[in-house]
Amino acid sequence: MATNLDFSTATSGQIEAELCRHLQQIRLSRNVTQAQLAREAGVSTGTISRMERGQGVSLDSFIRTLIALDIQQNLQVLLPDISIRPMERIDGAGHERQRARPSLAMKDQAPWVWGEKDGEDG
Repeated sequence: MATNLDFSTATSGQIEAELCRHLQQIRLSRNVTQAQLAREAGVSTGTISRMERGQGVSLDSFIRTLIALDIQQNLQVLLPDISIRPMERIDGAGHERQRARPSLAMKDQAPWVWGEKDGEDG
């Protein structure tokens, strides 16, 4: 079930279609009908059909389908682990970041004003 799609250059629609095609292959390899999967996932058969054609479904329906196929644990690899390394925790006195702040270089830039172009003074 390998893919030839380069996810780093693919559009969101191409990635969605590839993920849904992969789910269809998993369903078929388990000899499960669309109706059976829909019933297990708590969605309509039409939703499964649309998903497998790459026509888009909600994130909720996608996750429900993963749960019904018992592959929801694979979602954990989508997002990187944000846990802080022990030395960073010591340096931060045990405080976790609560908000983001732009770097000082970003603050030093003049604010953009409507109608001005780069390098022109109006």
